[in-house]
Amino acid sequence: MAFPQPTSQTAAPLEALAGTVERVTYHNAENGFAVLKVQARGKRDLVTVVGHAASVMEGEWITASGSWVSDRTHGVQFKAQTLSATPPTGAQGIEKYLASGQMRGIGPAMAKRIVSAEATFDIIEASPDRLKEVSGIGPLRASRITAGWAEQKAVREIQREPFASSRPMATRPCR
Repeated sequence: MAFPQPTSQTAAPLEALAGTVERVTYHNAENGFAVLKVQARGKRDLVTVVGHAASVMEGEWITASGSWVSDRTHGVQFKAQTLSATPPTGAQGIEKYLASGQMRGIGPAMAKRIVSAEATFDIIEASPDRLKEVSGIGPLRASRITAGWAEQKAVREIQREPFASSRPMATRPCR
């Protein structure tokens, strides 16, 4: 017995979802598959989002398009066909982003000090010498933070390129 193939009329319409990544539950660096807990706009509880992203960190703002699915094991999830992440702009998001462990040399305490000294991503990128104004950051740690930021930025830029059609291809140059 043949089952009808979904067509554009029977396929579920794509929905948009945007919010802040609260937790990266799982991320496979090889193929970019990620399971995220997101505080989505208009939702009271955290939402599980599954999809592919070359790089994603806690505190980032994501936008996704996809559909809601009910998984037998994991419950209701938003299955993203497209998923893009941008660095946060608010102090709380920047602190969570820096403290996520993805950037070498920054833990939760150091992230709090950096944010309280108003050292945002613009300062890290444009005038990294100002990082030394934060207590506990010397020349070596400042250079590590700057290098980590540049690496993360490169991954995000590669991910946005139209030729990076597959997520594994987007992550390969960073290894």
